[in-house]
Amino acid sequence: MEIRQLRYFVTVAQTRHFGQAAERLHMAQSPLSQAIRQLESQVGATLFNRTTRRVDLTPAGDAFLRDALRILASVDAAQERVQRIGNGHSGLLRVGCTGLAAYKQLPQLARIAARELPDLILRFVPDLLTPAQEAALAEDRIDLAVLRPPLRRSGLASRLIARERFVLAVPAQHRLAGDEPAALDELRGEDFVVYGARDSVVDAAVTQACLGVGFLPRRAHEVAETSVMLTLVAAGLGVALLPESALALRVEGVRFVAVADDAYVDLALAWVGEDLDPALARLLEVLEANGFVTPSSPADSATTPLSFGELT
Repeated sequence: MEIRQLRYFVTVAQTRHFGQAAERLHMAQSPLSQAIRQLESQVGATLFNRTTRRVDLTPAGDAFLRDALRILASVDAAQERVQRIGNGHSGLLRVGCTGLAAYKQLPQLARIAARELPDLILRFVPDLLTPAQEAALAEDRIDLAVLRPPLRRSGLASRLIARERFVLAVPAQHRLAGDEPAALDELRGEDFVVYGARDSVVDAAVTQACLGVGFLPRRAHEVAETSVMLTLVAAGLGVALLPESALALRVEGVRFVAVADDAYVDLALAWVGEDLDPALARLLEVLEANGFVTPSSPADSATTPLSFGELT
């Protein structure tokens, strides 16, 4: 039994007329009649009572029509699903992200995807440092990474999301907890609360920014999470320099102060720079169209790492 035969049968059943059915199917009546007889032979039952004026369904034909409609609906739905996956409108993408990106950039990405690609499923893998995300991309454990360059692995493509200025987190009663921007040089004698992970790009950028104005930050406390960092700041145990996406967090006893110096750290999307999955290619298109990432250019490369940005 072929799908084609089911479509023929349903059309005849709906029109109750071989001539009208043949016209709707854009075929001659004789081969249509022959196809229906062949179908009846295959199912072992008469499906239609034929007269010179009318064609009616037999009880067997009426039962078979319900099954045929259900089968054809499933076939059509399967075909549509395959087409949507093939053109990138459907599917599953695993997205890794750094901790702070989950508070600002990740919700933006999710909103754009939900609006533009409602059948696309995003599965987020949070709190991964950049090296861990690069490894996960290379090992096919995630499809897309929201990370902080520079990239160290070859074979990865990237696109800049944002160049985030640093902000200063200080205890509420700190001497710099005012409305005026603070200069990095004013932090020379301060205790710092920093990320303790060896591979933290933010930690390296903070160190580089401070060295740029002539001092090495005094690492009083090392933490693994931003929430713990801000808790220690609120307790008066030090200050912290963070990307401006940290402004999405609110911790009692912590004041965020603008930094007067041109100190930045970048945030980027990264993926394996080979033949893209259709869903990933489509997501990148809509993210660019909605201004989430910078437009592509000839300078974009799968092997050229990005820099920290202007840190001093």
